[in-house]
Amino acid sequence: MDKQDIGLNVPNILLPNQGVDLNKWAVVACDQYTSQPEYWKSVETEIDGAPSTLDAIFPEVYLEDEDGAQRIERINAAMQRYLDEGVLEDQGPGFVLLDRKTSHVASRRGLVVALDLEKYDYKVGSQSLIRATEGTIEDRLPPRVKIRENAKIELPHIMVLIDDPERSVIEPLFKRDLECVYDFELMAGGGHLKGWRVDSKSDIDSVFDGLAALSDQAVFDAKYGVEGKGVLLFAMGDGNHSLATAKNIWESLKANAEDPSEVMDHPARYALVELMNVHDEGLEFEPIHRVVFDIDSGDLKNALSRFFESEGSAVELETFQDLEATKARLAELDGGSEQLVSYITGSEYGIIRLANPKRNLEVGNLQAFIDAYLEDKQAIVDYIHGEDVVIELGSKSGNIGFFLPVMGKSDLFKTVVLDGALPRKTFSMGEADEKRYYLEARCIQ
Repeated sequence: MDKQDIGLNVPNILLPNQGVDLNKWAVVACDQYTSQPEYWKSVETEIDGAPSTLDAIFPEVYLEDEDGAQRIERINAAMQRYLDEGVLEDQGPGFVLLDRKTSHVASRRGLVVALDLEKYDYKVGSQSLIRATEGTIEDRLPPRVKIRENAKIELPHIMVLIDDPERSVIEPLFKRDLECVYDFELMAGGGHLKGWRVDSKSDIDSVFDGLAALSDQAVFDAKYGVEGKGVLLFAMGDGNHSLATAKNIWESLKANAEDPSEVMDHPARYALVELMNVHDEGLEFEPIHRVVFDIDSGDLKNALSRFFESEGSAVELETFQDLEATKARLAELDGGSEQLVSYITGSEYGIIRLANPKRNLEVGNLQAFIDAYLEDKQAIVDYIHGEDVVIELGSKSGNIGFFLPVMGKSDLFKTVVLDGALPRKTFSMGEADEKRYYLEARCIQ
């Protein structure tokens, strides 16, 4: 595959000037702590008016608030102010190599690049070079489009994976003599972040060459044992709806152009992302749990049994007094043919044992039930990182929290190649405080 066909673009990255306190500048991805407004209030207090990406993002905990339009206006004004006042400085064309220490891993490596949205399709059945790994909820896109459509810059929390077992693309860059562009502690337990400029022709070419080799059709077919499948080079890790939002805006820009060829060099054609190797030792997949709010737990459990029995599955619920007993029983049952999902509601813990399930993954079966159950109810579901938050929220009256098992990361690419996108919110790349923090930016207008 030719270099120009691999969907990679060399961006002009913007970084804060040397006078900016990076600890206050960088905040965690906007789609985290969505049921914990106190987290975002504490971030605002800690920043205390200093230049910060908090001014240029829309934390999703506030998406349902009535002042959404005013918040977007403030975001756009902050972006323009940071450009006008030189808070953000153009680094010239190049990538940023980074190493992140988190609360759970000593090192997690990545490379900030731009991807070509012409090579991305999030629709079901897509065979595009850049592909969603789990279902995209199109109803979630319009509010995100409103946030991005008039934004001057993008600040990515998008993390995209490559399947590079030989470590031929990102890892060799750590052996080069590169200029350090940042080295600091992240706020709120986010760990430590260090980054280096990648702007020499030889280093940039090495990235293109490595990705081109991975995208060779014969290599791809042999790796996954397939024929007639489109090459999957870039698989979404985090931020699928953010990339889908960028795609929608790009397609709208082309559709509204008198001559679409005239906009093909527009910066909105590309999206800034952090590229990671799925084989990186510091990359851990974590389950994304569910909490359903404002329900009658007895009614929900009865409905759950009826739902799966109607699909021809056998379902059994066991109850326990505490989490330790629940985990001990899960360990006893592990290795059997059943799918197991544990839960907490009030002071009750339990395990759902599902035999002969219709879907291959626990998350797929649970999500199918939740979607069906909520169709005619006012209850809502939230997607949660971390057992402690599930316990905190699920133990409250009228709520139920579901604990889901982790998916093996080594199976991700092959599963998507063979079966298509996974159920939405199947896995998370780390815990909430390990998510990408906003730092690098790029002009998109």
